[in-house]
Amino acid sequence: MAPTAAVEPQRLLNLYPALSGLPAERLAALLQPGAVMHLPAGTAVFAEHQPCQGFPLLLEGHIKVVKLAASGRELMLYRVGPGGSCIISSSCLLGHTEYNARGIAETPLTLLALPVPAFAALMLEHAPFRDFVFHLFAERIGELMQLVEEVAFARLDQRLAKLLLARNEAVLNVTHQQLADELGSVREIVSRLLKGFSAQGLVTLGREQLSIVDRAGLQKMALV
Repeated sequence: MAPTAAVEPQRLLNLYPALSGLPAERLAALLQPGAVMHLPAGTAVFAEHQPCQGFPLLLEGHIKVVKLAASGRELMLYRVGPGGSCIISSSCLLGHTEYNARGIAETPLTLLALPVPAFAALMLEHAPFRDFVFHLFAERIGELMQLVEEVAFARLDQRLAKLLLARNEAVLNVTHQQLADELGSVREIVSRLLKGFSAQGLVTLGREQLSIVDRAGLQKMALV
């Protein structure tokens, strides 16, 4: 990781209003040189069984948080965007445990890494920040419960249809392997399902790309 140019305090506050109300000198201390980092796409932000070194506040880009199975397959748990953060990081810091998933820079990232002492002090002394962290817990637990329900009870073709619709784009620049990783499946099965979608006129397939032709049809598939 390499430090970037200084970040204006107001930019941080716009994304993380929970830090409003901090004294100017304390806010400046959080933004000291070296705290704001830049990571290229594909970088491991954190890894399983690694101790947590700080609490990330994302300023630019997206992190995907995945769980790796013993078989080598991955299941995408959730994404973190600007203004959000990672509940796995906060749970590790609060529980004094190691990471039990890994975070990957899905795009180039700019983030502020709150040191462990700064995170602990904010949780203890600054109620808006503490509320922000616990609100994240509530949101993410709801998302993870929905994921558990889908994995346990929904057919893979339903989950694939929902995944394609969730991207909210007519043309998706994505590989079959990437879709399989997000679904916790294998490429061969996802490819077979996509060929079925194509045969039904729901999508057209290209090289590392697919186009949604019949969005209403996919929505029906997702609800079957």
